[in-house]
Amino acid sequence: MRLRQATLTTFRDLGVTPEIADALETEGIVTPFPIQEMALPLALSGQDLIGQARTGTGKTYAFGIAMLQSIGKPRKNRKKPRGLVIVPTRELATQVSEDLVTAAGKLGSRVLTVYGGRAYEPQIEALKAGVDVIVGTPGRLLDLVKQKHLDLSQITTLVLDEADRMLDLGFLPDIERIFKLIPDQRQTMLFSATMPGEIVALSRKYLNRPTHVRAEHESGEGETTPQVRQIVWRTHRMDKIEILGRLLQADGRGLTMVFCETKRACDMVAEQLDTRGFAVAAVHGDLGQGQREQALRAFRNGKIDVLVATDVAARGIDIDDVTHVVNYDCPTDDKTYVHRIGRTGRAGRTGISVTFVEWEELTRWKMINQMLGLDFAEPEETYSTSPHVYSELSIPEGTKGVLPHAARSRAGLSAERLEDLGETGRTRTRGGRRREEREERPARTPRQRRRTRGGKELEESAPVERPEVELVDAKTEETPAIFTTDEIQAANEPRRTRTRRGAASSAIEQALADAPEAPVEPTRSRPVEETVEAPAATRSRTRRAPAEEGVEAPAKRTRTRRAAAPAEAEAVEREAVEREAAPEPRTAPAVAERQAPAVPPVASPEFEPGFLTTPPPPVRREPERIIPPSPFTVIFQSPDLASDDDDIAPSAATERKQQRRQSRGGGGGNRRRAG
Repeated sequence: MRLRQATLTTFRDLGVTPEIADALETEGIVTPFPIQEMALPLALSGQDLIGQARTGTGKTYAFGIAMLQSIGKPRKNRKKPRGLVIVPTRELATQVSEDLVTAAGKLGSRVLTVYGGRAYEPQIEALKAGVDVIVGTPGRLLDLVKQKHLDLSQITTLVLDEADRMLDLGFLPDIERIFKLIPDQRQTMLFSATMPGEIVALSRKYLNRPTHVRAEHESGEGETTPQVRQIVWRTHRMDKIEILGRLLQADGRGLTMVFCETKRACDMVAEQLDTRGFAVAAVHGDLGQGQREQALRAFRNGKIDVLVATDVAARGIDIDDVTHVVNYDCPTDDKTYVHRIGRTGRAGRTGISVTFVEWEELTRWKMINQMLGLDFAEPEETYSTSPHVYSELSIPEGTKGVLPHAARSRAGLSAERLEDLGETGRTRTRGGRRREEREERPARTPRQRRRTRGGKELEESAPVERPEVELVDAKTEETPAIFTTDEIQAANEPRRTRTRRGAASSAIEQALADAPEAPVEPTRSRPVEETVEAPAATRSRTRRAPAEEGVEAPAKRTRTRRAAAPAEAEAVEREAVEREAAPEPRTAPAVAERQAPAVPPVASPEFEPGFLTTPPPPVRREPERIIPPSPFTVIFQSPDLASDDDDIAPSAATERKQQRRQSRGGGGGNRRRAG
């Protein structure tokens, strides 16, 4: 059913009660809009309704007044809600609640707003105290029903505001669940700026013989607001921020909303505008609810004049004095374009909308232009230096994209208090922490560590056993070019070495003195003419190998933590005698030469250091040690008896191959010869 515009001029003539009419007149709302004139009589009579009108024409009062009047004044014994309004976004829920509170000012109706991002406790306490009307998003409503804090069994009026947007966001399953929780005997109203086929199918399923009311426009869906002057430019991506900076300095510009396609683009545009001196804030889904409400309050109060948002703020946000709307990114479809530019030119005012279309978005824009019947099929190519930018938007000549310091009079977002809403979910940030928040962050307290051993705490007074470590100076000492005779004699004197864990050196020396002398095992080395005495190795595990005759091997010292017992001396002596009686194996000269350690020359008594010659290092003399045999010592190594005339022995595979050839060749050859 399509109704024409009525001739009634006041809410009282439409059958509204005096309490509601007086509350509206107190707020300066006297004359109803066309959608209110056509929808209110049907809604007050209790019929199901489908209302369609462009954004900003007062659809909230069209269903809100009828709901409040049917519920009546609140009662003390009535705590369960009678009216339910479902909206797609949190910002729209807040705005609808404010309008309902305004209309129910003298009735005293209790209106509660429930949506995600806020703490549950205040909403649960309000439900226990009793409410008349609930305005909320589908997710939080179902959460409260699941927790058994919300009872929808006495709902008499159900309203779906911006129903098409709820279907776009995927709320259809939640809405169907809510329909099953409320009584069948109810009044259902659907309101939206556009009416796609999905809404018609939903109305046929859940509405009882609804009346379709469409105000003013008899053409198709998605009519644009006639009070809005539309400008479409084809721009370059790198130049859009400069054009926007100059647009925001146009004469007569008030509050401005900038719409972006993604959340990241919102943060990027807001940050760049902030660096250019504009009072700006961003609103998108990645921000906490407190930050979103802080930005909207600052925008309404005039502390900021530029609001950068995604399509989350394109539905139902009613803010006065919005003079300019900028589509920084091209809209995805015609309905999104209608709702974006509908933020300006509201309630009979005029506004300007500017749309930036990039080269790769031109095909998408042509479809939007065709669906809406606009005259911008070929947008004009525009740059920040184009003359028509200044003339069409009344921008003073010579304006740049940076706001002068003299014009920066807004208080900014930081002047608006951030309300603590007890937000649920993860903590979100607005493009990273601001500089002030980063500076106020408290320093981390040092971690307190407890000293334990074996799972038990140590007493602070108890001494801690630490290994004895000898500190070594990091600076290396340079070797002098000339040594004196006293220095050489002092270097040849034996020094006392430090043992691990303070082993008694006197016990070791006593055990060595009592033990008989044992032959020292020689090392492999090439033959030398004279006997060379090498220094003993300290604390090293080396492989012992037989050596040539006439060479005295250095005595070896193994890691010993305890002094050798006298009882073990006799066993060591017997093993040494048996090892001496064993024949000495011969080794190849090449192997001995390769494995022999380098023996430093020893200074002879006739050696006299010269001025330019470097004397040999002093030799440290230590008493000989008795070293027990090691199972890993190489006792015998077979000599290499091969010569150049010897043939290489064939492998097993080669022998088998030869045998197979002989067996096949012998029998087959005889048969061939016989034939």
